[in-house]
Amino acid sequence: MLHLNFVTLQANNNHEDRTMNQEERWLTNYKKVWDFIETNHRNPSKHRVEDYSMVNWLKVNKKLLNAGKLKSERVGKFKELLELKENNKRKNQFG
Repeated sequence: MLHLNFVTLQANNNHEDRTMNQEERWLTNYKKVWDFIETNHRNPSKHRVEDYSMVNWLKVNKKLLNAGKLKSERVGKFKELLELKENNKRKNQFG
């Protein structure tokens, strides 16, 4: 019985580590997209293979935001990123 409790405790610790890693991954992707837009003065393009991971990350998080499922601590940062993205939209060269 004592051994079972230890295993349960260890499983909970692994879950906490995984959650922390998810947060670190989210922040890494956030920074990657932010730096990309700041450096290139454009948004990631779905037509460029090298940009696709950023496009996909933005799409998934936008869906989560719209569904109200994005973690509350991420909402503010993601809205700032969407504002930066909006300010760097491609402008039509003919118009």
